[in-house]
Amino acid sequence: MLRRRFIRFALLTALILLAGITSEVQSQELPPILNFSTEQYNGGNQNWSISQASNKKIYVANNDGLLEFNGAKWRLYPSPNSTIMRSVKVINDTIYTGNYMDFGYWTPQANGLLKYTSLPLTKEIDILEDEQIWNIIHQGKWILFQSLNRILIYNIETDQVRYITAGNTINKIFQVGDQIYFQVLKEGLFTIMEGDKKLYSDDPIFKDGVVINMFETREGTSFITQNNGLYLLTGAVPSLWNIPANDDIKGLTIYSARQSTNGNLLLGTISDGIHVLNNAGVPLYKLNQGNGLGNNTALSLFEDVDRNIWVGLDNGIDCVNAIAPYANYADEKGRLGTTYASILYNGYQYLGTNQGLFYKAKGSDSEFQLVSGTSGQVWTLNALNGNLFCGHNSGTFVINGGESELISDVMGTWLLREVPGKPNLIVQGNYEGLFVLEKSNGRWTMRNKISGFDLSAKHFEISSDGKILVSHEYKGVFMLKIDQDLTKVISFSKSDAVSKSLNSSIAKFNDTIYYACEEGIFKYIEKSATFVRDPELSKIYEQDEYLTGVLVSHSEDQLWLFTKNYINRVNKESLGDAYSINRIPIPNLLHIGNKGYENIAMIERNEYLVGTSNGYIILNSEDQETSSNIIQLDLVKNGVDVTELSAIDLFEQGDFAARENFMEFHYSVPAYNKFEVTKYQYNLDGRMGDRWSEWSTASSQSFENLKHGDYTFSVRALVGNRETENIASYSFTIQKPYYLSRTAIFLYIIGFFLLAVLVNWLYKRYYRMQQDRAIENSMREMELNELAAQKEIIQLKNESLQQDIDSRNRELAISTMSMIKKNNTLNGIKNELLKLKDTAGVKSVVRLINKTLNDAEDWKFFEQAFNHADQDFFKKIKELHPDLTPGDLRLCSYLRLNLSSKEIAPLLNISPRSVEIKRYRLRKKINLEREINLNDYFINL
Repeated sequence: MLRRRFIRFALLTALILLAGITSEVQSQELPPILNFSTEQYNGGNQNWSISQASNKKIYVANNDGLLEFNGAKWRLYPSPNSTIMRSVKVINDTIYTGNYMDFGYWTPQANGLLKYTSLPLTKEIDILEDEQIWNIIHQGKWILFQSLNRILIYNIETDQVRYITAGNTINKIFQVGDQIYFQVLKEGLFTIMEGDKKLYSDDPIFKDGVVINMFETREGTSFITQNNGLYLLTGAVPSLWNIPANDDIKGLTIYSARQSTNGNLLLGTISDGIHVLNNAGVPLYKLNQGNGLGNNTALSLFEDVDRNIWVGLDNGIDCVNAIAPYANYADEKGRLGTTYASILYNGYQYLGTNQGLFYKAKGSDSEFQLVSGTSGQVWTLNALNGNLFCGHNSGTFVINGGESELISDVMGTWLLREVPGKPNLIVQGNYEGLFVLEKSNGRWTMRNKISGFDLSAKHFEISSDGKILVSHEYKGVFMLKIDQDLTKVISFSKSDAVSKSLNSSIAKFNDTIYYACEEGIFKYIEKSATFVRDPELSKIYEQDEYLTGVLVSHSEDQLWLFTKNYINRVNKESLGDAYSINRIPIPNLLHIGNKGYENIAMIERNEYLVGTSNGYIILNSEDQETSSNIIQLDLVKNGVDVTELSAIDLFEQGDFAARENFMEFHYSVPAYNKFEVTKYQYNLDGRMGDRWSEWSTASSQSFENLKHGDYTFSVRALVGNRETENIASYSFTIQKPYYLSRTAIFLYIIGFFLLAVLVNWLYKRYYRMQQDRAIENSMREMELNELAAQKEIIQLKNESLQQDIDSRNRELAISTMSMIKKNNTLNGIKNELLKLKDTAGVKSVVRLINKTLNDAEDWKFFEQAFNHADQDFFKKIKELHPDLTPGDLRLCSYLRLNLSSKEIAPLLNISPRSVEIKRYRLRKKINLEREINLNDYFINL
């Protein structure tokens, strides 16, 4: 039991491995497809109808409203009544749309935006309950709006509306040439004659089936049904069209169909993508989610003026470049891998990938199969000396059809080159140097390693003088001199003329060896054994961003280079030494696998295979589009800043206030080729002068804080390698700010004049004031001098008076002192006399002395002297103290002279004790505080 299970498991494993090795890679060479997701166009998932205006803008009826695409950006115009938009048709640049219980038209405004007009509202057309407009057809002056209940015929010239009603559901309306047909379920196929319906056929296929569309084919009128295939219509009699595609479309549910300009039939299905048939009903190819289509449900199909096929999907929008000079082989399942090399040899197309060497017969519909024994990394494919060599990670193989023969097990064969003059020898570059293959007895075998050089030889060429030039991206270019037997390196040197560069390479073209790196393209001069920069070829890297230095030489007259946005083909002109350079617009992001391993191979004349990360691209270099493109300004906005912008008239010169100095421009080229990158270049005359910006993919540009003045914005585009025929421009003026207006300038002049007058007046006033001030200062100085003189005179007078006072005070003091001495003397004499015993004779003398002491004349003399010295004293004291007696006044005068009681006593002829009593009584009379000294009081009075 266990043994049986083991045998089953072993057989199953073997079958799986065999299937992995020999199974076919299911894919086709298909036209490029542009995918637009809901996030990109910012609308609903489903897209029901597509149309195009004369300016090539695309319009799509979407769940959320009307989508507009100008080639650069999508814009959504929401449905007027917030319902699903089912149909769209552009007629004379007016966009007619139909949705739930409404239909009408959108007209472009001067500011570039669309404005909607509802026909039911403006023409008073009654809409049926739950009515939806599913299709719109234009014929002459009539526009037909089809709902499931009726057909509304609108006359553009008269604005009149007529109706065609049906008893059952109207499935669809069709236009075949000048004839209009429509299908009514359970009734048949009708046509419109003289504005009314007429039954054309009530065949069961029309009554019970669902017709998707009708066409004119080479067999006659045909129609496609939803589930029953294609039919021919002979008169009014339908018959099944016997075509090769019947088996392919059997069992499919067709939802949309269209006939392209070249007669091909496009069938959009519910779950199997798009089937493309030729005019004879032969299947050409199928597009689905597995090979590039965004979704398997095609709700609508449309062909634009450039013959691109637009697909309205159940989730997204796709644009198929049906007639592009490219075909894309996409290995969506990842079984083929990244293509590193390819070649057409002996009727087979070979692809060398990171998963092995695959092949198929050229021109057959069969799929690629793995060449036996080659599973793993393939580096190169070289047809040399009547054999096809495969450089592989495992070694070197000779390929014959689907078989391989390992002739060298030295790992990592990068490249193989014939030895000039020795047809039985081939040099190959490997991970660890150079090796020699030899043909002996009809078989190729490994002969020897060329000793003396052990570095990786990924890129090398053999010069006509026998040297081998090896390009090593991390070390530079080595020039090796080899012995005649190709066994060892005699000498080698590294070139100083070129520098090492990542992804650099070396190749022979037109009998000249070229080296390419980021610094440019250099050619090898054998006479001087050095490299010289080739200015003409180096322009390729100057005209587009450098990507890689990989060079591919197919023959002596073709050299290929890869830049960011182009694949560049160089041909030597037959007359002269100049080059012819053809720039093929295939951006790196769309073709590149691993950087540094770019590859391209000739399939047929002017047809090439370009390896990609998941297959390859077929390129027809002679079938490049030459149609011209037009750039257009879509929107111009103006405002104070980015938060306050409004769309403005595109056809009139703008005139904006000074504060409205923020401008935003939106522009586009309606080019829809996947492999052509559109780049824009702009100029703002008035700010940038004659200088244009760098090329950029940005389709809008804004300017802020523009100064006042006149401006002209110009923009042009580069689509692929072709410039647009026109330059779109818009002129506008930013007004001067109010403070620079004519009125302001006039006011400035008046103000300046007034200011000048004011300054002049102030100047004169200032100098007049200065003069007056000077005069005033002079007068003041004179007055001060006079005052000083007067002061000096007064001072002299005061000094004189002071001297007089001092003199009088001295006199007063002398007089006072004399009186004191006299009285003291008299009192002494008196006292001595009174001591005598004989007093009789003395009494008379004593009386005389007393008389003398009390002599009023002395007081008068003292009073006069005191008044001379201090004239106001008695006046003041009398005013203050009118009750004082003459005796009190006399005491006051003595106190003012600061005399002590002892000194005053002789003057009053009393004892000092009596003086103290007088002082006490005087203090009482004048009410003097105890803490105030009596002498100080009168001195300070």
